[in-house]
Amino acid sequence: MSAPLVDIRNVSHRFGQLPVLKNVSLAIGPGSYTILLGPSGSGKTTLLSILGGFVTPSEGKVFIRGADCTAVPPAKRPTTTVFQDYALFPHMSVGGNVGFGLRMQGVDGATRAAKARDALALVGLAAAFDKKPHQLSGGQRQRVALARALVIEPAVLLLDEPLGALDLKLRRQMQDELKAIQKRVGTAFIHVTHDQEEAMALADHCVVMNDGRIEDDGPPERVYARPATRFSATFMGESTILAGTVAEARNGIVTASTPVGPISLPGALTAGSPVALAIRPEHIVLGEAKGDIALGMARVDDVVFQGSFKRVLATSTLDTALQLIAKAPASATVQAGDTIPVSCDAQDIILLAD
Repeated sequence: MSAPLVDIRNVSHRFGQLPVLKNVSLAIGPGSYTILLGPSGSGKTTLLSILGGFVTPSEGKVFIRGADCTAVPPAKRPTTTVFQDYALFPHMSVGGNVGFGLRMQGVDGATRAAKARDALALVGLAAAFDKKPHQLSGGQRQRVALARALVIEPAVLLLDEPLGALDLKLRRQMQDELKAIQKRVGTAFIHVTHDQEEAMALADHCVVMNDGRIEDDGPPERVYARPATRFSATFMGESTILAGTVAEARNGIVTASTPVGPISLPGALTAGSPVALAIRPEHIVLGEAKGDIALGMARVDDVVFQGSFKRVLATSTLDTALQLIAKAPASATVQAGDTIPVSCDAQDIILLAD
């Protein structure tokens, strides 16, 4: 296994007496697209600021390319940052903005212009070299900021919610472009967002953060399909959560007592342990087409048409505190007020220590 490009070791940080990062360790490989995902206040932006050199951690170390960069200022570390507001200079041309970092490095004008043109071509804005930022759309300004960051060839590109100011259609277009650009240049991208869809669209490495800690860390497919914690199961996509207690544990099989009856699954928990069983919406079966685990009857509270599917919210008749979230086919005839059987397959239930 190759050495990590970025190695965060036991990093903690406090603002005054308020802890915002709590003993965070994380390794990021070269060429990866890493997403730091979490709600407001989870510590993801603070961690990005520490990586960029804008904040020095209260404890711990940050290594980039094997060198200790913990106290190295932003201009002297092999990173650049793209901010949500783009921070373009309005009085400069687009070419001048893109070449600004090279100018600060003492690169001569002709080389600077050539590299700026190449960077703008990379993001599809070769014709914008002589324009001013105010003549560009939001998506174009975002790409100029990206070109400005890439032109100095950083080892790591840091993106602080770069798509947050864009409308939905443009945001999805820019997701595709960001991923394509990252593959072309091969630079490691570390991107902060609270948008789960954005994380799954972009990342090959997803880091779920909550309350200053890393809850889960791995490929997005694994984090979604087999989340490590209850928080990860509910933040990285939606889940129906069955609370239960391990009634029996024998030969690698755990039988949990739940509001909808006993459920047996492979696991290594001990009898008496509290557990949470998570089921993704696409794995809940509504109606008579039964999975192998019956979840009882449920009353449909709401049906929302979302194009390719219907999002169904229902309440269990066995336990009114149990809310079920399901994805039904767009053609399904289910409607609010129906009482229907609910089931799933055992292989799709995620067993979590509660």
